[in-house]
Amino acid sequence: MVGSNRLINTIPIQNDVHSRPLVQQTSSVSMATFQLYAILEAIGDRVEMHNNIGEQRDNWNTLLLNSINMITLTAATMAGFAAATGVGAGVSVMGLKLASSVMFSAATGMLVLMNKIQPSQLVEEQRNATRLFKQLQSQIRTLLAVGSLCQDDVNDAMEKVLALDKAYPLPLLGVMLDKFPASLEPAVWWPTKQSPNSNKALNNNNGWTKELEMEMREVVEVIKRKDSEDYERLGNKALNMNKVLATAGPLLTGIAALGSAFMVSSNSPGAATVAAVAGALASAVNTFEHGGQVGMVFEMYRNNAGFFKHMQESIESTLDESDVEKRENGELFEIKVALQPGRSLSELRDVAKKSTYSRIEGSPMDEFASKLF
Repeated sequence: MVGSNRLINTIPIQNDVHSRPLVQQTSSVSMATFQLYAILEAIGDRVEMHNNIGEQRDNWNTLLLNSINMITLTAATMAGFAAATGVGAGVSVMGLKLASSVMFSAATGMLVLMNKIQPSQLVEEQRNATRLFKQLQSQIRTLLAVGSLCQDDVNDAMEKVLALDKAYPLPLLGVMLDKFPASLEPAVWWPTKQSPNSNKALNNNNGWTKELEMEMREVVEVIKRKDSEDYERLGNKALNMNKVLATAGPLLTGIAALGSAFMVSSNSPGAATVAAVAGALASAVNTFEHGGQVGMVFEMYRNNAGFFKHMQESIESTLDESDVEKRENGELFEIKVALQPGRSLSELRDVAKKSTYSRIEGSPMDEFASKLF
């Protein structure tokens, strides 16, 4: 008994190892660091969710497109065959006519649903959300590597996560983005912040000079006059084309369904011709819209316009900060601004100079800020 007590007393007691919070065990690490790691885990989960849902919705686009086209073409073939066969040859013509009418009606309903949700556009939303969450993930990892964290870094990361959640919602019901707005509105995936205006003259502080500030203002002007305007124009064209195609597809399958119904009741060869031709046209329109992923093209332009709006607001909010010591280092900021549109520092300065010259001379600016897209 004494030996067993001695043996028990030599076993280390570990009851409190898991119950004690990690924060208390490593007091040298700031609370902000733990909070950023928690946000980082949530971002990793969102990356996985958007990636998986993007793959699922890509499958939707492929399966719905193929299924609707097969139904439409089969119904058109049945309508044409029923009209050509007539009563003979042992074929149940009435069965073909009824089947054609039902299939056209089914295709119309499925096509209305598909055009409503625009699967190719949904896929592009998830692609962009995945990319932007990965970008935010990289930014937080850089913050953690550099250190010197504070609560403002945590709050900023939280706001960015919530802004991305709002810009790219996962559910389809209730919060799905409008697929057919009146006009293109650039995507906004960053939190809006108001900075005080500044009329303070700049000295060479924190890497900022008067020349650098003027250069940044000219870059903003180029983005407004060239890049943003161009992508909004192209996006509106894609939007209008998608609206026409989304209306034409169900309209044609509806006409084909009516033609099949008249073919059943009146045995009219003209109704059969209308059903077959309208069905074939509907299949072509559907293939062009969803096979060509016109919705995805619109979403791409919307996100590109959002990219330039974000770049523009980032520069303006930095310049609006009156205290240059609170700004990001001017030289580092210039490098970041140059890399975003895919330019070197010398190329960015040349663009700013050309913008200044075109405004003074009143001549049109023939160059875009971006070289990436």
